[in-house]
Amino acid sequence: MSGIYIHIPFCKQACHYCDFHFSTSLKKRDEMVGALAKELELRKDEFNGVTIETIYFGGGTPSVLSIKELQFLIESVYKNYKVSDNPEITLEANPDDLSPERIQNLTHTQINRLSIGIQSFFDEDLKLMNRAHNSEEAKNCLLVATQHFDNISVDLIYGIQNATNTQWIQNIETALSYNIPHISCYALTVEPNTALASFIKKGIIDDVNDEKAQEQFYILKETLENKGFVHYELSNFGKEGFFSRNNSAYWQGKSYIGIGPSAHSFNGKQRGWNVRNNSKYIKAIQNGELPIELETLTKTDRYNEYVMIGLRTMWGISIAKVEKDFGTVFKDYLLEHANAYINQHLLYIDEEHLRVTKKGQFLSDGIASELFKLNLS
Repeated sequence: MSGIYIHIPFCKQACHYCDFHFSTSLKKRDEMVGALAKELELRKDEFNGVTIETIYFGGGTPSVLSIKELQFLIESVYKNYKVSDNPEITLEANPDDLSPERIQNLTHTQINRLSIGIQSFFDEDLKLMNRAHNSEEAKNCLLVATQHFDNISVDLIYGIQNATNTQWIQNIETALSYNIPHISCYALTVEPNTALASFIKKGIIDDVNDEKAQEQFYILKETLENKGFVHYELSNFGKEGFFSRNNSAYWQGKSYIGIGPSAHSFNGKQRGWNVRNNSKYIKAIQNGELPIELETLTKTDRYNEYVMIGLRTMWGISIAKVEKDFGTVFKDYLLEHANAYINQHLLYIDEEHLRVTKKGQFLSDGIASELFKLNLS
């Protein structure tokens, strides 16, 4: 099983917290869509004979593309790759792009999953983040979308500076009121070179509070688990049968191709990333060149990545897999360094898998980094 990620590098406006690659100018939109289709063709031999199970339109804001453009790219995948009979095809979308007419039109495409960037149902939060939609648009969009799509995920952000725990509970409960089967939640983080980082540095707004974010994380976890959601990855909660197949493939170390500027790819042994510049990307593709840098991962790199991903998921780290794939030295190293966290009740071993406890979940990335092995090869 493999997947294709297609990065659409356009947004109507820049969110203050975002450091993904995008442009707010749509001037090169036609050329970009043509280049994305061309890259799909140029790279078809990488997945020769492999079945594509997931297609994911991310960004940026893929919902700025027309139905015709989205359909053209989906057809380009089908033309160049072997696609399963029942692929998961996800479109990331913003509420302001999902008018009732647009949602209706999307039902005539092969897209069968929507990932909607709500972030908050409070207008003051949306203004702070410089989102393009308002609370009313978010609610109206969910009202219509749930009438036409069964498989919907919404994104919410916690740890927002002025948002109280009471408001956070309201955000969660509002999302639940639409019977959404999947919710992705992220702590507000301050990335370098973003507007948010600049505002904090200048004292215009307060810095984020890690303790409040942690509190809201556990409120989230308890609320959703009580409603039948499975906390299957640090930031992701799904009802049974509605886990993201695309993201689950990432977390289980399966191969994928990333199409578009800044998109990443992985084939099990090599990681690649495309140039993070729209003009350079288009020019290279038009010349029949792949603007990609490749890195061959060492055994230590692959071990570290498996540890990082494994601790974020409910599946944890398979001790047997570590020994089989990396050797006894790596297994012994893992168990030796995990011991201190087991004693602190942050990690535990169950059925030969190393997993984080409820207490350790919010800290899982930091714990994982302490289990990394130095790359001395």
